[in-house]
Amino acid sequence: MNNDSTSRIVAGLREWIASAPPGARVPSNRALMAEYGASPVTVQKAMRALASLGLIESRPGVGTFVRSVRNARPVDYGWQTAALGSPHSRIPVLSSTQRSVAPDAIALHSGYPARELLPERLVRAGIARAARSDAAVSRSPATGSPELQAWFATELAATAPANVTPPANRDVLILPGSQSGLSSIFRALVGSGRPLLIESPTYWGAILAAAQAGVILAPVPAGPDGPDPDALARAFAQTGARGFYAQPTYANPTGAQWSTERGLAVLEIVREHGAFLIEDDWAHDLAIDTDPRPIAAHDDDGHVIYLRSLTKSVAPSLRVAALIARGPARDRILADRAAESMYVSGLLQAAALDVITQPGWRTHLRGLRHQLRTRRDLLIDSLRDHAPTAHIERRPVGGLNLWVRLPDDVDVERFARECEIRGVIVAPGAEWFPAEPSGPHIRLNYSGPDPERFPEAARVIGDVLRELG
Repeated sequence: MNNDSTSRIVAGLREWIASAPPGARVPSNRALMAEYGASPVTVQKAMRALASLGLIESRPGVGTFVRSVRNARPVDYGWQTAALGSPHSRIPVLSSTQRSVAPDAIALHSGYPARELLPERLVRAGIARAARSDAAVSRSPATGSPELQAWFATELAATAPANVTPPANRDVLILPGSQSGLSSIFRALVGSGRPLLIESPTYWGAILAAAQAGVILAPVPAGPDGPDPDALARAFAQTGARGFYAQPTYANPTGAQWSTERGLAVLEIVREHGAFLIEDDWAHDLAIDTDPRPIAAHDDDGHVIYLRSLTKSVAPSLRVAALIARGPARDRILADRAAESMYVSGLLQAAALDVITQPGWRTHLRGLRHQLRTRRDLLIDSLRDHAPTAHIERRPVGGLNLWVRLPDDVDVERFARECEIRGVIVAPGAEWFPAEPSGPHIRLNYSGPDPERFPEAARVIGDVLRELG
């Protein structure tokens, strides 16, 4: 019997079920075979289809019955209000960059590169080899795979001056993504109720991690060249903070990169105040016009806590990152990490290590640099042509994003809604500010899908700006 026979039985039984009371016994398979002249296989397919629709239920050893329909009723969860009490801190909701959108929309809001920018062949091969290794069935050390620790330590050591002692392998802690590392750093080194200096604007995930840890954020304004060293020194003196969180290389959202001189000046201020610089090198592999210059490479006395992630450059499915810290700070962070997650999946570590040690990895990064440059320039040129009032202070030299200033009289939330109605999804900039926004901004990701539609997106942005202006 073909699918037409199955459909005929399903249609006939649905009509019968519509008039049958809940709990009524469904005719037996033998009766259905006789009535429809169908084979046992065809009848079984029809019954499975009806069960998947929630119309019937099978009771082994008893029979098949019309399923009882539960009446929908509003559920009152008000009792939980008293049980939970007031929250200790207000945790921000997930960023707008995490939301799903319609398949035909032009998505400029995401925080991840499009699939075609990832080393997919290397990732698939790495996962397959890792699945055949001992890592697939064994427990990883709490500090991470020794081979992966060594790789991250060697990468940072390669950029260190001759007079700076490079990090040891044991200084490296492997993490399930850098977000969990931020949470551990803030808890272990700053502490609830204590101040932390942070760039403004900055990565929304750091703001979220600080809220989870109960840390009090003290914003330090950051321009295209990074924070002003004098302003940073004053902030340390005024707050008594013991840490400063920053992204010196291709900052999210601005794409800014500090000069070597600016980085060393900031490091000196951190040393003078006996504090930590939490350096988030999230975009190390996303260079376009320059090369990354980690400040941690100039530090051997434990003032810099260094984070580097592979999530954006390898694959979102391989959430593997590293934290490099020295001395008691490293031990405190490790204790927090072990208490929270015990260890990182050895399978993911093995797959990530396989990818980044293949000869094709460096080839991929060279091609990625060219692709990011092409997409960045296309989006900038499109905005210049179609949305001239959308201001880009400086062309980003790396990373994934454009930081766009809108005219002062524009309501950013309304602007984003109007763009979405017309099929263009942008990320309102307020969530990148740890305090009140300094002005109306949006963040646009030039590494997303469909770059050929950037001119179309820019026309929509320009049209909305003219209508709201």
